[in-house]
Amino acid sequence: MFVHPEFDPVALSIGPLAIRWYGLMYLLGFLAFVTLGKRRLHLFPAITKVDIDNLMSLAVIGVILGGRLGYVLFYKPEYYFNHPGEILAIWEGGMSFHGGFLGVLAICFGYCLRKGWKFLDLMDFVAPTIPIGLGLGRLGNFINGELWGRPTDGPWGVVFPQAGDLIPRHASQLYEMALEGVVLMVVLWIFAMKPRQRGKVSAIFMGGYGVARFIVEFAREPDRFLGTLALGMSMGQWLCVPMIVGGAIMWVWASKNPTAMETMSKNQ
Repeated sequence: MFVHPEFDPVALSIGPLAIRWYGLMYLLGFLAFVTLGKRRLHLFPAITKVDIDNLMSLAVIGVILGGRLGYVLFYKPEYYFNHPGEILAIWEGGMSFHGGFLGVLAICFGYCLRKGWKFLDLMDFVAPTIPIGLGLGRLGNFINGELWGRPTDGPWGVVFPQAGDLIPRHASQLYEMALEGVVLMVVLWIFAMKPRQRGKVSAIFMGGYGVARFIVEFAREPDRFLGTLALGMSMGQWLCVPMIVGGAIMWVWASKNPTAMETMSKNQ
């Protein structure tokens, strides 16, 4: 058994400026997107380094706004309907991956319209660069001692004082970091090392994340204000169902379009 050390949420202080661990993880995730994206440019001639920098800046907006609005609509719609002034109070916590995912999709869709690109081409380009950021985000959750797991009798249990008890729990944040971050990253990066049928890389990301998150939710403590929902599933699991189904449908669709390759030419 291991007791969470209750890390200081502030990673670095420079005078009045405080850099928090969770914010630092976000920053590292966006920097990873830029670094990995530039290593994939040879597969997508239409995309330039300037496009990657632009997409990163826009993705920040999509992640923050989408993540917050997703939390508001998926997790606490009634509360925020009655307290609309708190909707943008992101400093009080409350972000949703699924909302952030939709926010980034919207940003990328708009960027494709402006550039005249095919949406799935850009998604296939972006997908392998995302998991490392997801993994870093879960590491930030662990450092903060939040989103802890369900009780366990195993020797790997972690006591999170932040939970208000001394019960050993699954370190579900680290499980998510391993599956959504490391495993999904390796699978996507290897698969996407050469041109694939349009949509297949995106299908692996969407379905792979959905499956990984769905599995880990069995070890993660459901939100206390929600508990489990229909069929004993958590909100996170229900939000992953469309991703799993959508990923499977996209894979089948892509398999039937052998001439639609992901490589983007400069004439597209």
